[in-house]
Amino acid sequence: MSTEYNFLKACRLEPVDQVPVWLMRQAGRYLPQYREVRSKGKGTFLDLCKDPARAAEVTIQPIDILNVDAAIMFSDILTAVEPMGMQLDFHPAPEFANPVRTRADVEALKVPEDMAQALPFLPDIIGRLRKAFEGRVPLIGFGGAPFTLACYMVEGKGSKDFASLKQIMYGDTELYHALMEKITELDSRYLQMQIEAGAQAIQIFDTWGGLVAPHDFERYVLPYAQKLIASLKGRGVPILYFVKNSGTMLELVKEAGSDVIGLDWHVNLGKARDLLGDDVAVQGNLDPTVLYAPQPYIENEVQRILDENAGRPGFIFNLGHGILPTVPPENAIFMVDAVHRLSRA
Repeated sequence: MSTEYNFLKACRLEPVDQVPVWLMRQAGRYLPQYREVRSKGKGTFLDLCKDPARAAEVTIQPIDILNVDAAIMFSDILTAVEPMGMQLDFHPAPEFANPVRTRADVEALKVPEDMAQALPFLPDIIGRLRKAFEGRVPLIGFGGAPFTLACYMVEGKGSKDFASLKQIMYGDTELYHALMEKITELDSRYLQMQIEAGAQAIQIFDTWGGLVAPHDFERYVLPYAQKLIASLKGRGVPILYFVKNSGTMLELVKEAGSDVIGLDWHVNLGKARDLLGDDVAVQGNLDPTVLYAPQPYIENEVQRILDENAGRPGFIFNLGHGILPTVPPENAIFMVDAVHRLSRA
């Protein structure tokens, strides 16, 4: 059996001959080959995201180097909202020159009918990657969840608490919902465009969904995640939903309706699987800092997580968040090999 299908089989809760593994942010700064592409090319990180040849090249690198079981398109979640009229740049972290704060700001946001026309570099990148990966690995497309996109759009940049969004969320609920409806519609069109271009799975990142209390998640975050995921169902590709810091509300995360639930490292994977039941796959959940440890320690941690899963189908090994930029590549290679070696049927 070819491991090219193991990732998709695991998404569908089907048996695999070894546990599939890929890493969030597997194309990135920890790889010297990525840094070489960045140094030779002109422009910013955003320019790299919009350059089909270079974006495809850095997507391919970790497949060749790490031997992972799936590729994820190199991009950024915030490229999706640029066509709305948002002025995005990276310094080096993302910043919007025109954050959304007022009713007039929300009303000014545009939702393009044709996302392939609005962001033509993305179908180009996906097309190149499907050709490059034919017979090797499936390609994951991705985007940010509506709440996480709203956090950046309202705050204008990263934050520890995204207080500006919460002020609108609690203080002007009608405006909040108007904003979220627009973002969710944009997000749906953006991810459907990726599927139409050839993405074989969709990962939805709700990086900041765990910033709210469970009752607020249920009221303010979950309805839009549900609406987005429902719009993608029936398209023939699995949907993966990752909410960082959601260990206290996994039952609510499951209600979003995804095929796969991403777990961070703050939860015991076995207990999470018991709670979630046998009808949904899971992905996770090694602490990213473990990749700084000696290799025998890494192997023990891989075995621990495999033991927590206890051979249940529907498991994709991953980190509990993105790989860190100073991780030694040889440790990432070792981890991937350990997952394959220790889980082989």
